[in-house]
Amino acid sequence: MKLTSKAAIATLAALTLAACGNNNQTANAPAANSDAAQTSTAANALETKFATIGTGGASGPYNIIGTSLSEIYAQQFGVNSKTQTTGASVENLNLLNQKKLEMAFVMNDALSDAVNGVGSFQQKVDNVQTMATLYPNYVQIATSSKKGISTIDDLRGKRVAVGAQGSGVESSARALLNAIGITYNDITPDYLGFAEAADGLKTGKLDAAFFTSGLPNSSLMELQQGFDLQLVAIPADKATAISNTNNIFVGETIPSGTYGNDMDISTVAVLNSLVVRSDLSENDVYNLTKSFFDNLSTLQTAHQAANGITIENAQQGLIVDLHPGAKKYYDEVAGK
Repeated sequence: MKLTSKAAIATLAALTLAACGNNNQTANAPAANSDAAQTSTAANALETKFATIGTGGASGPYNIIGTSLSEIYAQQFGVNSKTQTTGASVENLNLLNQKKLEMAFVMNDALSDAVNGVGSFQQKVDNVQTMATLYPNYVQIATSSKKGISTIDDLRGKRVAVGAQGSGVESSARALLNAIGITYNDITPDYLGFAEAADGLKTGKLDAAFFTSGLPNSSLMELQQGFDLQLVAIPADKATAISNTNNIFVGETIPSGTYGNDMDISTVAVLNSLVVRSDLSENDVYNLTKSFFDNLSTLQTAHQAANGITIENAQQGLIVDLHPGAKKYYDEVAGK
């Protein structure tokens, strides 16, 4: 799966913001400016009066794409649609299960843990189904060239920022390290978000940090200025072995030039999903899914990570079943 081209990264890097992040505040959605978004009519009215979308940190693509989507829903369906900025995947799934959200952006590793009741989830989350598979989050492990860390195996004995507590970044970092035989007992883990991790690398308090996100990551873009940034590789043979044994991960490459790196960096990625509560009606989720793809160009304008979203890939790598309303839409599109 290669969803990010070198040209796209070079063109859009300066405009990109960070991926899923830390806790912030709730943002209300104004009216959308989209050709496809129209005033609510009886034909497309929703049964639900709310369409609250769980996202992530205020500057990340979850929140930016989600805010644009909530604006579309508010205008098109006349519902109370807003985004809730959160600690991202784990918190979103818990809020969804508590019926405090109708929809949420999540990483597939956290979604897998949620439905199995493992990791950060003491009980299974069962009120969740998939609306669409989205874009990949690339595992980007950053260090200083002075630290002598070139591959993921070199993290043993190091102080490593593994992501904020309750984030998909931390969940995927733990799963990835375990997949290659490294536990948190073999490193000194720090639970830090992107901004704090970047500061820790600058000051030398950290040896390495996980920045799992779409490409490029804005915190790494900023860190690159005046810092001897080096990306830590996951060798291609390890990446292949990991993806063959754990369907959460797919082998990927961080293209040369993304952060001034003069060669491609082998790594893995975790897919993102947009999920909904299972108890939403088939008609509602059909309309929400159709509107999402009808307005995809607007979402892509909001954040370049959405360029990795396609209707062709929307049913790939499913961790939980499609909601019947989403399936109805995809079957309808396939039949045209």
